[in-house]
Amino acid sequence: QVQLVESGGGLVQAGGSLRLSCAASGRTFSSSVMGWFRQAPGKEREFVAAISRSGSMLFYADSVKGRFTISRDNAKNTVYLQMNSLKPEDTAVYYCAAGSGGNYYATYAYAYWGQGTQVTVSS
Repeated sequence: QVQLVESGGGLVQAGGSLRLSCAASGRTFSSSVMGWFRQAPGKEREFVAAISRSGSMLFYADSVKGRFTISRDNAKNTVYLQMNSLKPEDTAVYYCAAGSGGNYYATYAYAYWGQGTQVTVSS
């Protein structure tokens, strides 16, 4: 089992940056595919980014390509999401998720979820 705790959210002006972290406990972090999703009020939870077990494969939603970077440190059991050039439409609760693979873009591929961290981008 994997427990996930996100941190790093906050309020930032448009054009600014934030770095989200997700600390995982449990022995299976290095064997887990890790993803970031977000959910804005009144909207479905949507895929943001994912990273393979080794970190060699990265996946991004079109809306964040070129602005967000996902990375992981298996020695620290942590996955990161560096968010640059933030826009008001990036405002959402951001969730970290761990899974065993399959469709990196789908919520059903992830068995474990964090509680989420709020990101608010002001215009």
